[in-house]
Parts: sequence; C-alpha cells; structure tokens
Amino acid sequence: MWAGISRECRYLLKHKWDLCLVSLAPLFVIVLFSCMFAQGKPSHLPIAILDQDHGALSQNIQRYLALNETLHIQTVSENQAEIEHLLNQNNIWGYVLIPSGAEQRFVQAKDAEISIMYNQSYFSVGNTISSAMLVSTLQALANFAGQNYLEQKIPYLEAPTPNVKISALYNPGLNYEFYLEPYMIPAILHLLLCCCVAFAVGQEFKFNRAQDWLNPQGLFYALLSKNLTYVAIFSVWTWLWMFWLIDVRGWFIAGHLWLILLAQIVFYSAYAFLSSALVLATGNLSKTFGVIAVYGGSSLSFAGVTLPLNNAPLFTKFWAHIIPYTPYAKLQTEQWVIGSPLSSSVQPLLVLLVYALVYGALAYLFLKKQARGLKP
Repeated sequence: MWAGISRECRYLLKHKWDLCLVSLAPLFVIVLFSCMFAQGKPSHLPIAILDQDHGALSQNIQRYLALNETLHIQTVSENQAEIEHLLNQNNIWGYVLIPSGAEQRFVQAKDAEISIMYNQSYFSVGNTISSAMLVSTLQALANFAGQNYLEQKIPYLEAPTPNVKISALYNPGLNYEFYLEPYMIPAILHLLLCCCVAFAVGQEFKFNRAQDWLNPQGLFYALLSKNLTYVAIFSVWTWLWMFWLIDVRGWFIAGHLWLILLAQIVFYSAYAFLSSALVLATGNLSKTFGVIAVYGGSSLSFAGVTLPLNNAPLFTKFWAHIIPYTPYAKLQTEQWVIGSPLSSSVQPLLVLLVYALVYGALAYLFLKKQARGLKP
C-alpha cells in the first residue's frame, strides 16, 4: 500500500496540472470563501424612507433606522415613483413607507398604516434587511408613544410591565462566516476530491498503465492506496482551513474536535470510493464527472443546511438521505456549533461509515472485473 501511495505522489509531482488540482485549487477555494465571509454579516445595506407625513413620528423612525448598523439610509423622499425606481435598479434593498396622517392615526390608537417593502429575490439580504427595518421601526414607535405622546398626556405611574427575553442560540449574530463557511468548504472540496480521484483511476486504464498500477500489490491495496492519497491531501487542506477558522478567527469547537476530524476522513473516503466505483463501472470520465456533478453538486442544497427539509417533497427527502454529506453536516453541526453529547453523533458517524464501506466494496468489485480483462 505504501508503494502505491509513493507511486501516486510521484505522479502528482511529475504532472503539474494534477498537482495544481490538489494544491492551488483547494488553496484558492479556502482563500476565496474565507475572504468572502470574513466580514461576518452584511452591514450598511442601502434603504430609503418614503415619508409622506413629515411629522415627529417620521423623524423618530428615521433616527432609529439610522442608528441600526445593518442599514444605511440612502435617501428620504415623498415621491413613491422615485423610490421604486431605485429599488428596481438595486440601488436600495427596501424602503419604509410612512403615509400621510400616520402620526395622527397612531396617537388615536388606530392603525398608522406604516409599511415595509424589501427585495426578497435576494433571500439572505432580504431577510436581514427586513428584520432590521422591522425592529428599528417598532422601537421608534414604542419610543414615540412613551416619550413624545403618552408622557405628556398621562401622569407618572409606577406599574410593572411584562418583559419577554428572546435569545438566539449558538449563532446569535447570524454571522455568515460561522453559518455558511463550515459547510461551503467541505462541500466544494469533496467535489474537487471526486474529480481528482476519478481522473486518477480513469487515466490508469485510458493510458494503459493499469497493469503497472495493479501488479506490485493486490487489488485491495492498490485501490486503497490511490484513494487514501487524495483523502489525506484534502483532509490536510480541511484541517488547515479549520486551524484558520478556529485559532485565528476564534470560532471555537463546542464539542469533540477529534470526532469532526474522524468524520471528515470517513466522509472524504466515501466520496473517493464512489468516484472510483463510477469510473470503473462506466469506463468513461465524462459520464463519471456528470454523475459526480449531480450527486455531489447537490449536497449543500439537499442536506438541510441552507434550505429546510421540513414539509419537503418525498423525492427531496429521499435524495437528502442518499448522500454522505447529509450525515456529515449533521455531525459537524452537533459537535462544532451545538456541543452535543458524543452519543448524539454516533448515528451520523455510523451512517458515514456505511457509505464508505458500501462504495468501497463496489469500487473493489468493479476493479476486479476490470483487472480480469487485463489478463492475457
């Protein structure tokens, strides 16, 4: 097996394009997404205020919106056509409509008819900006009612008021670096791993080097050595990225680090053996890359990470449960973010192990079939 690993390493050092796929490509992915999410959360998103009332309530709402660091008031206007034109051009992400007579209706305990419009075609930005505008507007209304109106109309009265505390757990600031990056990097690296393994196995037969690859050692060790070479390379890249995120950026592991590292090795092994099985079964790299693109490329969308699986169609749930990325994402969330007990993550780890064993067995069977065809 060590001879096979040494042979694969010499091949990578000799062929620079293959070497780039396991060195510069992962580095580029890590640097790109680390820079993309380093800010954490979007801030100073441009909005507008459509003020048709021009009263003290309008000024209070404008003041509270300006104090919210998520928002940036780009313009205040009473021309609705102008505001909607800015929205259609993506110059602003939303606006707050304060209609004429809003303050008068509000102090009369009527509906002020204040509206919040936002661009939901950009899902994450739309959710961020709508929440920020809603919170700031409600705070402005409460402040105006208490200090600008009721304070002047009702004598002081010491009375207890109900308080409700809302706490967001594990990622209270909705920091995108901690929410998306831990899922994006493994999702992209496992695709790159699949392509590298598929090409590494496929080129042995395409260039008639399979006899040289299989002869020095048994079929099992030949298959294992080739796959483990790439699993080790991409695991090291993942660990270097985790070092950056944990030790440099400060996103600590709430659970067991060793369990995440073990799950990553099994996770990458499952996809490596899958790629080997596909290219050995089809004998065609183009078809193999196509299957990998569909099967592996859908991992992030179908794992319940970015898009919920609740009330999803039966096919969506079925697809989510036949990809190894789903149990890995579950285990990573439990151990990195939540700090779940070890017993909670045993099940997804066992599922990953089953995937690796099944795909490894299939790759071995297809390799035996190919090897029989090489014998004179």
